[in-house]
Amino acid sequence: MPLSPGVYRMLDAEGQALYVGKARSLRRRVYAYTQIARLPERLRRMVHETRQLEIVTTASEAEALLLEANLIKRLRPRYNIVLRDDKSYPWLVLGEEHPYPQIGKHRGERKKGASYWGPFASAWAVNQTLTALQRVFLLRSCRDSVFSSRDRPCLLYQIRRCSAPCVGRISQEGYAELVREAKEFLSGGTPSIQKRLAREMEEAAEALEFERAAAIRDRIRGLTHVQGRDRINMEGVGNADVVALHQLAGQSCVQVFFFRGGRNNGNRAFFPSHAKADMPPEEVLSAFLAQLYDDLPPPPLVLVNHELPEAALIAEALTLKAGRKVEVHRPQRGDKRAALEHAETNAREALERKLAEGTAQTRLLEGVAQLFDLPGTPERIEVYDNSHIQGANPYGVMVVGGPAGFMKQAYRKFSIRGEGRKPGDPAPQADGISTPRGGPASAPRGGPTSAPRGGPISAPRGGPISAPRGGDDFAMMREVFERRFGRALKEDPERESGTWPDLVLIDGGAGQLSAAREVLAELGVDDIPLVAVAKGPDRDAGREWFHRTGLPPIQLPPRDPVLYYLQRLRDEAHRFAITTHRAGRSKALTKSELDDIPGVGSAIKRRLLNHFGSARGVRNAGLEDLGNCPGIGPGMARRIHEHFHPGNAG
Repeated sequence: MPLSPGVYRMLDAEGQALYVGKARSLRRRVYAYTQIARLPERLRRMVHETRQLEIVTTASEAEALLLEANLIKRLRPRYNIVLRDDKSYPWLVLGEEHPYPQIGKHRGERKKGASYWGPFASAWAVNQTLTALQRVFLLRSCRDSVFSSRDRPCLLYQIRRCSAPCVGRISQEGYAELVREAKEFLSGGTPSIQKRLAREMEEAAEALEFERAAAIRDRIRGLTHVQGRDRINMEGVGNADVVALHQLAGQSCVQVFFFRGGRNNGNRAFFPSHAKADMPPEEVLSAFLAQLYDDLPPPPLVLVNHELPEAALIAEALTLKAGRKVEVHRPQRGDKRAALEHAETNAREALERKLAEGTAQTRLLEGVAQLFDLPGTPERIEVYDNSHIQGANPYGVMVVGGPAGFMKQAYRKFSIRGEGRKPGDPAPQADGISTPRGGPASAPRGGPTSAPRGGPISAPRGGPISAPRGGDDFAMMREVFERRFGRALKEDPERESGTWPDLVLIDGGAGQLSAAREVLAELGVDDIPLVAVAKGPDRDAGREWFHRTGLPPIQLPPRDPVLYYLQRLRDEAHRFAITTHRAGRSKALTKSELDDIPGVGSAIKRRLLNHFGSARGVRNAGLEDLGNCPGIGPGMARRIHEHFHPGNAG
C-alpha cells in the first residue's frame, strides 16, 4: 500500500462498494482499519463485510477529495450513508439569486436557484473543501440575514477567507468574477486562474499596492495547495475512456478511467488472462477493447497507451456500435497524455498488488497443505455449508477457493428436497431436535463434545445423529454430497477437467464430517481429504476446532495466518448460504397457488386477486362466481375451477 494520497474503496463479496474514503496517506489510513479494538461498532461491521479493497493514487489530497466526491455520487456506498446522522449526503451549494452568492453546505432536497457540487463523504470533507475555496476565491459563507445586518467586516475577512462584500470591500462585478472562477474550478475545468492572479499580483506590486499584492499572493498559495496538477477532473479530456495496460511477470492489467464532461466517473482494473506469458501488449489491448465495449456504449474518444496495429478497424467497429464517430488515439502530450500516465501508474500499482497477493496466497495454500498433510499445494478447495430456518427453505451451497482467490463462477447452490419434499416446504425435525451446525445435538453451542481441551470427540450413543428426513444438517449434507460427487463421477470419472477438489471443508463438526465421509465411501471416493470446521466455545472466532477422520481435533494459534485464511473460506460459504436461503425464502413468500394453474399468467392472476381479494378467495369461488370476474371467460373459469376442484363439475 503506497504512502501517497488517494482514494480507497471497500467492497463486499459481491463487489458492491461498502465505503469510499480519501486519505493523505493510503497506507496509514488503511492500516487504521486493522486496529479493530479501536474502531466503533459500525466500522467493525464494515471491516467484517469487506472482502476486497481497491485504491486509486492521486497527486494530492485535494485531488483525492474531488475523486472521492465523484465516486460517492456514482457508487452510493452503503456505509458512506449509514455514517451520516440523517442518512443523507452533504453537498456544496452556491446560491445564484442573491447579488453576492453565498457558498455553504447543504443537505436534503436540491432546490432551484442554486448550483450544487458533490455529494461529499462527510461533513468534515465538505468543510475542508469549503475552507479551501474560501482561501482561494474569498466567497462569503454567512447567511443572508447576517449579510444584510453587518456594518463592519467579520473575522473571516481578517484572516483572508472572505472578500467582505457585506460592507462593500469588493464590487459586485469583482465578486461575480470570483464566483465565475469558483464555478469553473468546481466544474472540473482547468482555468488559467493562477496566471491571472500572478499578473494581478505583479500589477499591484508595480503600483505599490503591497497589501493587495500580499492578499493575491495568499490566494495563489491556496490555489497551488488545492488545485495542483489536477489529473482527476481535466477539461482537456472531455468525454473519453482512458485505457492503459501494464505487463509484469507474464500477467497484464488494464486500468480504465471513465471521463464524462471532463469529470472522472471512476475507474476499474481488469486482469485479462492469456495463454502466452510473452504476448505483445498491443494484441492484449486490442482484444480487450473489443470485449470491453460488447455491453458498454463507447465514448467519442478512447485513449490508449500503446500503438494498436488495428486501431482503424477497432475505431470503425466502435463507430458502428455507437452510431457516431469514435476515435482511438494514443496521445503524446498535453492533458490527455497526463491522464494516460495517471492510468498507467494505477495499472502498474494494481498489477503489483495482485502479484503480491498471489505470492501471499501461495504461502497460505502451502500452509494449508502442511497443516492437513496434503500431498501437494491445493489448487481447488471446496467449502460446504447449509442454511434453513427449522427445516424451511433448506439450501446447501458450495464455494470454491484456489491460488487466484475465490472462484465465483464455480459456486453451486443446492435446493434440499429430501424424500417426498418440494423446495420451500418445511421439514419435520428428527425427534423434535433442531441440530446446530457446529456439531451433534448434544454438543453445547457447536463445540466438540467431551473434548474441551483438544481430545477426540465422542459422538453421543454410538455416533452422529442419523435423520433421513431433510430437516437436519446431516441429512442435508448427505444430499449435497450425493448430488455433487455423484454428478462428478458421471461427468468426469477420470478427473481430467480440474473440477475435482484437492481439499473439502465442511462448516460443522464431527457429525457433518461423518455424514460426508459415508456418502463418499458409498460412491467409492476415498482419496479426497475432508476437514470439518466447528466453531469453538461460545462460537468465538479464532477458537475453531478442525476435525479429520481418525485423528483428534486440533486448534490453531489465534493469530495464525492459515487460521485467518480458513476462516475466510468458511465465512464466504456461510455468507453464500445465507444469501441463497434468503433469496429462496423471499421467492417462496411471493409464490401464489395461482401460479400452478395452466394458462394463468400475471394479467389474469392480477384480475382474480383484485376481484376475490386473495388466492383463498379464488380457491373457494364457485364456477359462476369465477365467470363473473372481469376478463375471465367461461373456458378460463372452468379451468380454474377444475384445478381447485378436480372431478367436480360445479
